[in-house]
Amino acid sequence: MRIGELAARTGVSVRSLRYYEEMKLLSSVRADNGYRDYSPLAEEQVKTIQLYLALGISTEQIAGFLNCVLINEEAFCEQVLPVYESKLKEIDDRIHQLSEIRSNLLDRIRSIRERR
Repeated sequence: MRIGELAARTGVSVRSLRYYEEMKLLSSVRADNGYRDYSPLAEEQVKTIQLYLALGISTEQIAGFLNCVLINEEAFCEQVLPVYESKLKEIDDRIHQLSEIRSNLLDRIRSIRERR
């Protein structure tokens, strides 16, 4: 299938598909006319990439385990767990930081209201 058809089937822009290919997350074969030709499995591959991107995982991180996940179940891919743990720590750290900011803002709001 051509890139436009893959984009339509997955809801992913042609530009993103080209980027996935540049990042070695997706591959195509070039036809004689230079057009990209994707295998029927590319649709599922793009959906898998989108799932991981929605989890906040970078394309570089996805590249480290995508082939394993596409061949095996996720639970059998040792490369996935450290990425998940790292992302969770990053989110927890951000939540902590935002909670402190929120607390500071609430204190300032209270202080301003008390002076009125």
